[in-house]
Amino acid sequence: MKIKFIIIIFIGFIITGCVGVGSKGLFGTGVSVALDPRTLGTQIDDSIMEKSLTGRILAKDKKYFLSVKSKVIDGRIFLTGKVDNPEEKLQITKIAWETKGTRSVRNDIKIKEEFNFKQSAKDVLITAQLRTSLIVNKNIKATNYQIDTYKKKIYVYGIALTTEEKDLVVSEAKEILDVENVIASIILVEDLRIQKE
Repeated sequence: MKIKFIIIIFIGFIITGCVGVGSKGLFGTGVSVALDPRTLGTQIDDSIMEKSLTGRILAKDKKYFLSVKSKVIDGRIFLTGKVDNPEEKLQITKIAWETKGTRSVRNDIKIKEEFNFKQSAKDVLITAQLRTSLIVNKNIKATNYQIDTYKKKIYVYGIALTTEEKDLVVSEAKEILDVENVIASIILVEDLRIQKE
């Protein structure tokens, strides 16, 4: 009986050894490298981008080592974690957008601070006004831009088709009433690592 038990355990080890190498995915699920739809080159590029982004975030402040996590998939950056205030969240988003090869940024970082309704309402209004201005302007592809506003400072991230479009987006942002500053992280299409054919 003891021998049968040892043989069953031994066979179990052999079978589990045949399973593909897994890695912890973005949402905690194991994903086999063999099943990853990205090319090996894209996987390597994403890994390099992820390491670069992590290094730049840690250079900003070492406290982000445990509180902020990043994942890169085909040039798309996903951020999670918690920070003390919205300015930190926006700074990390800016760092992510400035990472070479970035196609998009999804920032799901949560804020620890108390909610200020009056300030938040003003910021939402400013964001809505700029979003409307970009949609109405036929020379701007509005869907290419993400807008965040915090304490009357507009943060614009995105991809411009031309330098003229980039300048036009910044100009539209500066024309919004009550805006104190415009921080633009806009990448030109020609500077992208991966371009649509």
